[in-house]
Amino acid sequence: MSQETVALLKKNSHQIGALFSFDLNGNGSVVSDCSAENKDLNQIDLKDTASYEKYSQQFRREAGAHAAVGGYLEVRVIYEPKALFKKEEEPRNIHLGIDVSTDAGVGIFAPLDGTIHSFANNDFEGDYGPCIILQHKIDGAIFHTLYGHLSLDSLNGLWVGRKFKKGEYLARIGNFPANGDWPPHLHFQLVIDMQDKNGDYPGVCTSSTLPYYQSNCPDPNLILRIDKLH
Repeated sequence: MSQETVALLKKNSHQIGALFSFDLNGNGSVVSDCSAENKDLNQIDLKDTASYEKYSQQFRREAGAHAAVGGYLEVRVIYEPKALFKKEEEPRNIHLGIDVSTDAGVGIFAPLDGTIHSFANNDFEGDYGPCIILQHKIDGAIFHTLYGHLSLDSLNGLWVGRKFKKGEYLARIGNFPANGDWPPHLHFQLVIDMQDKNGDYPGVCTSSTLPYYQSNCPDPNLILRIDKLH
């Protein structure tokens, strides 16, 4: 089913709209790096979200970009200080989405027609905070898009089954600490089988579970279409 969905998204790419009012291609974005290869992260107290956000803003400003993007299947160091990940026996540090780091309050738009599958405020430190999951259907194939780290008011007026048209305003990027206590960004993820989960789905996995999650959560760039991430 994963390969079928991927093929259908590629075939119907002309139907996919933009998530943001600004262009994520060209000078609109710069590629981020949250792995151990980014030595700049050693200079930041990652427990201090305000300091991390200051670094993120400066990184984008120096690149002249609206957003910093990337992270699919990236092995990350930024989870280590968060309480959500400290209790894991095997490190859960492989990112299953693409992050779009930009300013809090930036609007997000539905990339395709869809309906609300579920939504929730996952308010544990390091979690998604407010999260919305849309269900979509293309040529009979059902899949989902997940939007994490939203503003609290993004959940207002929602109900399961509510319809959204492509290009319709969906939500806005949240600020810390309400967004799970992260610098403002959107965690965007593709999920085929929601496994009976509601308002939440793992956005980070372990190396031992990667084969399953990589199959169930294809590259979100099929939707975002950011050239520099190819």
